[in-house]
Amino acid sequence: MGKIIRIGTRESQLAIWQATLTQNRLKNNGFDSELVFIKSEGDVDTITPLYSIGVTGIFTKALDTALLNNRIDIAVHSMKDVPVQPAQGIKQVAVLKRGSHKDILVLHPGLSDEKNIFSDSSLKHQVNTDDIIIATSSVRRIAQWLHKYPDHKIENLRGNVNTRLQKLKESNWHGAIFAAAGLERIGLRPENSVDLDWMLPAPAQGAIMMVCRENDLFCIEACQHLNDAHTELCTKLERDFLSALLGGCSTPISAFAKVESKNVSFEGNIVSPDGKQKASVKMQLPVDESKEIGFMAAKKILETGGQAIVDSLKNKE
Repeated sequence: MGKIIRIGTRESQLAIWQATLTQNRLKNNGFDSELVFIKSEGDVDTITPLYSIGVTGIFTKALDTALLNNRIDIAVHSMKDVPVQPAQGIKQVAVLKRGSHKDILVLHPGLSDEKNIFSDSSLKHQVNTDDIIIATSSVRRIAQWLHKYPDHKIENLRGNVNTRLQKLKESNWHGAIFAAAGLERIGLRPENSVDLDWMLPAPAQGAIMMVCRENDLFCIEACQHLNDAHTELCTKLERDFLSALLGGCSTPISAFAKVESKNVSFEGNIVSPDGKQKASVKMQLPVDESKEIGFMAAKKILETGGQAIVDSLKNKE
């Protein structure tokens, strides 16, 4: 259609996969595009734990800057990495249909024949559970894991998915936690991995989001054709919950919403970083009455134990 849309992306294999998916869908709708590679702060520093460097926006700031400086026209993000409050001048224009929302435990290759030790029925009964080491840099994952397995040790694990898999292979860890969607999208999910069905995901986990300049009517029109209404609704409700509690993606807050028939089911929790305290909420409303469910769930969880956890987190800031 004349204009070539410049798609900004990070340089990781997963980010490029997401941007290429967007490029192909734009092409299917008659829009030409090209990829522009941008390095983020989160890609440069792959050592410091995310909870030590203030993770909010760490993977998106560079792309936001490139957008506002007119170096790119749209940016493609893993939605869970995007701050709930967008940068001024930037607009969410589409959310693709969600992939898997689950977290998974990838076992060390040396444990491939002992997958059953990490089943719910057996892991808690292991004699030396205090020797088990699990790797992740996510505050949310750490908190939920320690709530379930308080005797385990946690090690920091940073880098793109390829780097983290290699670090796990070279380590003495028993396993590392990953987002299922990230590994599955690029065909890297190992056979010796376990779905963590009990672990509630980060708000918007598994969803891909596109943003552009708020005055770019051409790109707004082009991207809106790619939007999935159910994913847009559910991720908004989850991010409303996050925003109402603390507003950052570096906090131990989890949420998942799904449309079932004519209803929206919502589940959320907040866990203290050491795993000792947890508050949870579940709600269900008809789809046409659900637009405030994220805020309603946040209010309910604060009234049923969540406020003490929020206060303790604020006191540590």
